[in-house]
Amino acid sequence: MILTVTDFGVAGPYLAQMHAAALTRAPDLPVLDLVADLPAFQPIRSAYLLAALAPAFPAGSTFCCVVDPGVGSDRRALIVQANRQWFVGPDNGLLAMVARRDPGARTWTLDWRPERLSASFHGRDLFMPATALLATGQPVPSTPIDPGRIVGATAPPDLAEVVYIDSYGNAMTGLRADTLPADAELLAGDRRIARARTFADVAPGRALWYANSSGLAEVAVNQGRADRDLGLNVGAPVTLHGTPAGDA
Repeated sequence: MILTVTDFGVAGPYLAQMHAAALTRAPDLPVLDLVADLPAFQPIRSAYLLAALAPAFPAGSTFCCVVDPGVGSDRRALIVQANRQWFVGPDNGLLAMVARRDPGARTWTLDWRPERLSASFHGRDLFMPATALLATGQPVPSTPIDPGRIVGATAPPDLAEVVYIDSYGNAMTGLRADTLPADAELLAGDRRIARARTFADVAPGRALWYANSSGLAEVAVNQGRADRDLGLNVGAPVTLHGTPAGDA
């Protein structure tokens, strides 16, 4: 399958144009929108969510990843093969975590260019066509590059910040829950928050953090909104017993 990972939002013509670009070259493959509301213009924070979401999909899945504030500039385009999956997108940190978390990851600069390449929509004109070519087993001109040379290669393995707010107001962090002590309390929005297994383990209106379905530490309020009730937004810091959680 082909999956889109973008900060476009679902309004407007952009996702439909991405689907059309995929189906033109890979008409027999399903195209799914994995996430369309990544933090706008924030590829590094988005990288932690992408790395958490991708393992749920089967080997051979191909991800077209577009959070690209540098579109049209001299930033490179990348292909990454990690965990038997393929990722295509800009070299701006967005693909850094999927590459970093697989010791056997391979990376290439994407050298292929289409006949038509706009200055402002490489998702449609460059990344998605290349994704479709990869997904159908066709050759894509590219040059191998050391994974340690891509943007974001030296970013911390976990990010002690909120990286995504979902439609319920739950705040996903860039911390993998299994890296934290079982009895850890997180400090977020000036509140110390205990771990729970699921929402119903705390009373309505109470805050909790838990290991979400993608393995990230997520802060929530049972039947409330963590973003509103705790004053959280993307980029808000998260600490563990007064220590930055990513350093614990």
